[in-house]
Amino acid sequence: MKNVLLLVHDDDGQEARYQTALDLTRAIGGHLTCLDLAYVPPFPGCGCPEGAYAMAELMTEEVARESVNKGRLVARLAHEDVSWDWRDAKGEVVASLRKAADWADVIVVSRHIDTSMIDMRRTTAELVVKSGKPVIAVPPTCDRLDLSSALVAWDGSACAAKALKAAIPLLQKTDDVILFEALDGSIVTPAEDAAVYLSRHDVHASVRRMRCRQGDAADLLLRELKHPALHRFGYVVLGGFGHDRFVEAVFGGVTRTMLTKSPVPVFLAH
Repeated sequence: MKNVLLLVHDDDGQEARYQTALDLTRAIGGHLTCLDLAYVPPFPGCGCPEGAYAMAELMTEEVARESVNKGRLVARLAHEDVSWDWRDAKGEVVASLRKAADWADVIVVSRHIDTSMIDMRRTTAELVVKSGKPVIAVPPTCDRLDLSSALVAWDGSACAAKALKAAIPLLQKTDDVILFEALDGSIVTPAEDAAVYLSRHDVHASVRRMRCRQGDAADLLLRELKHPALHRFGYVVLGGFGHDRFVEAVFGGVTRTMLTKSPVPVFLAH
């Protein structure tokens, strides 16, 4: 993991994404690519000239806003201690990021932003399923990537194993790693097997497990992340979606809960 792709767009989640991407790039000694996206949502229209003019005006305003945004961030990047480059893009979010991600190892986006015209949760879900790259989804209140402690959500699935393996370069930079099992009767491969695998990569994880009813794993994981008496976890590693069906990806399971409510960055892989 050396090449970090950051979604740049002037919205309420940008600062959190920016700081997280900088911390990640520094931690892994990598290179940061900033993709500045000028985005206008799809316009159903009626094929009339007025609709085309309205779309052209929206795009002109968006390009102008992102040009100002670029000026501010480039000035800041000039004083950061990371290797970086900048790319400008126009169009749809997922398609633009997938195109730019050919030479990226990880993509940094927001998990969810209420005030953005971009549906970040849907964007993240599509990226995880379709890009083939791990994604770090950042909450809008995040001010840094804390590498003091990480929680790895383990359910014994192929997706959980894929996420764990993809996160190894980051876990190797993390002081304390905990493998967390929600015991709802569905675990086949125990977390101890994953811990042995990690140990061979110099990541020495401990195992924590709690019983819960089937279907309650998301709430249990969220409580673990927010529990004031436990570790202050810096991020969570999670297998992104057990099925390729997009409806399940957006509306189902633990992943949706984390993209909606996680207080820390979520490292996802499918």
